[in-house]
Amino acid sequence: MTTVAAPVRTLPRLGGFTPGMIALELRRMMRNRRTVIFTFIMPAVFFLLLGTSSDYKTERLGDGNVTGYILVSMAVYGAMLATTSGGAMVSIERAAGWSRQLRLTPLRPVAYVAVKLVLAMIIGAVSVGVAFVVGAFAGAQLPAYAWVVCGFLAWVCALVFAAFGLFMGYLLPSENVMQILGPVLAVLSFAGGLFVPLDQFGPTFATIAKFTPVYGVGEIARYPLTHDGNLWLAVLNVVVWTALFAAGAMWRFRRDTARV
Repeated sequence: MTTVAAPVRTLPRLGGFTPGMIALELRRMMRNRRTVIFTFIMPAVFFLLLGTSSDYKTERLGDGNVTGYILVSMAVYGAMLATTSGGAMVSIERAAGWSRQLRLTPLRPVAYVAVKLVLAMIIGAVSVGVAFVVGAFAGAQLPAYAWVVCGFLAWVCALVFAAFGLFMGYLLPSENVMQILGPVLAVLSFAGGLFVPLDQFGPTFATIAKFTPVYGVGEIARYPLTHDGNLWLAVLNVVVWTALFAAGAMWRFRRDTARV
């Protein structure tokens, strides 16, 4: 009597984190026209409305002008919107039961979270790029190095909001996740000094602003232009909030897919 050996089940490398999966998710996201308009076009429109007055173009601020300062802030805001919406799309998968189906596969929670974060960061990079291209033709003045460094920092520091969107996607219902997060991001932007400089706040509100997740991103992204602010505190702010949101997203993923 012969016996047939059971096939050996091999786990995917990196727990399932592959370029193919990232490309598939990106194509799926780009089919959502609302996401494209909301994350790519609106920040540039806000910049044109708020930052292109003749006074702003002639008034100096740091190594550039006020229009350049507003451009960096709007690029940060665009990256926030893009990365948050990219992460929050996981709520749609939850509603469709897809996230539980994934738990039946060898895909590890860490790899799943990493794919979503990378996807959100790709969308965020495009949003920053669109804002900077518009700003270059609309009177924003920054030193050559600041164009590159400010754009890069606005993008890379938005990782905190990719993790935030992913975390919120597991907490909020899919039918209104971005309707909730959109106003939340706007309030956080005001509270964190992104729309209004902190030196125009009272001391109490300025202190509170430093504990918001927006504070660190804005301060770091604008630092190459302004050379002002507590850079180390801003870096600590981004690192702590990113770690908290990423840990929360993995915790919710495990809990949400525990019953399969």
